[in-house]
Amino acid sequence: MDISKILQKGFIGAILLSAFSFADAIDDKYDELDKDLLGLKDYSSNYIVRSDAIPDSLEDTNDTYLEGYIQALINAHYYEFDIFVMVQERKVYLYNLPSNKLFAKSIVSFVEDVKGVDSVEVISELTPSEMEEYKRRDKEEKVGGIWFPQSTVLFQPLVADPRETNYSAEYRYGDRVIGKQVVAVSLGDCFPIFRWKHVLPWKGDMQVGIQAGIWSLFCMGREECNGEIAQLVNTDYFVGIPVDYASGKWAFRFRVYHISSHLGDEYLVDNPDVKRVNPSFEAFDVTTSCQITPGIRLYFGPGVVFHSDHSYYINPLYVQYGAELRMFGHKNHYHGLFGTPFLAINFRNWQAVHWRLDGSGMIGYEWSKLQGIGRKMRLFLEYHNGYSEGQFFKETTSWGSAGFSWGF
Repeated sequence: MDISKILQKGFIGAILLSAFSFADAIDDKYDELDKDLLGLKDYSSNYIVRSDAIPDSLEDTNDTYLEGYIQALINAHYYEFDIFVMVQERKVYLYNLPSNKLFAKSIVSFVEDVKGVDSVEVISELTPSEMEEYKRRDKEEKVGGIWFPQSTVLFQPLVADPRETNYSAEYRYGDRVIGKQVVAVSLGDCFPIFRWKHVLPWKGDMQVGIQAGIWSLFCMGREECNGEIAQLVNTDYFVGIPVDYASGKWAFRFRVYHISSHLGDEYLVDNPDVKRVNPSFEAFDVTTSCQITPGIRLYFGPGVVFHSDHSYYINPLYVQYGAELRMFGHKNHYHGLFGTPFLAINFRNWQAVHWRLDGSGMIGYEWSKLQGIGRKMRLFLEYHNGYSEGQFFKETTSWGSAGFSWGF
């Protein structure tokens, strides 16, 4: 046996053993140091819970703890509004709430649900000492607005508008243009890019974003689809740049957008007599929304088509208007969600179809994390009576549907 190899292996093993022992000793030392620094160790070698650990119930905490806890919650859920929280004898005071009434009510309701809070009051002024504390919280200079705000949009989507950008799937029945049985799918969203705070004389918020959406219609059933189970009939593509402004109970959306429509390949193959045209256009619209009460909303807005394809000319003027009603909403504390029944109607009148009425009505139930605002999921029943879509836009139709959607 080679003695040198044995010695060599023993030497290497001793080095490794020493290294592991040293690492364990250092690790134990740091564990003891961490526990000392965090206040988790007493010097009789018995470990105890630190006195300022998170309590089981906020009802047993003092005002200072409750104030910091609520401030952290608001910063997490409504960070873009820069709200200041004060607590005195378990009564919460909120300063610098957004001017939009819907947002402000949502924040107040959010704080009222915190256990240990006796009441919530909104204040418009601070004492000099409170103002100094408010200014002291964050001395770093920041841009005068917010990049990519996420909790909500300033102009709430029009729930019953068939051309709203959201995610949805629904089953339609009775459409004489697209098919007796139709599955309608939409993919779309509004992405806020930048929000300015306290602008114009009304001290509201202004936001610019980008909207994009796709709406596809599938004819279902072998009898309707020339022996196929499903057949893509029409897809519309949408992109727009909205500029929103919200103050008090009012919200405005100024938007320029493009929309184009395309027939499905399967539909063209099975219907060779159908001549494809290009019903694409660019338009500008201005929509005004008024949140009369927390549960009642009205909106109205004109639009102008400033360019359309020569193969499918669209007269320039149209108008859109509608209403939304939400009532009997409540919070499910087990799931931490707000549930609200809703009823919505949307009407359009286009010069291109001689100003005849084109209407949709929707009834359903929606769930949201934050009361009144933020992303939601909806189950709904819908009825439409008016005109079809895509290059069939000037043909009259009606249908009923059931579906679900998610988005703002």
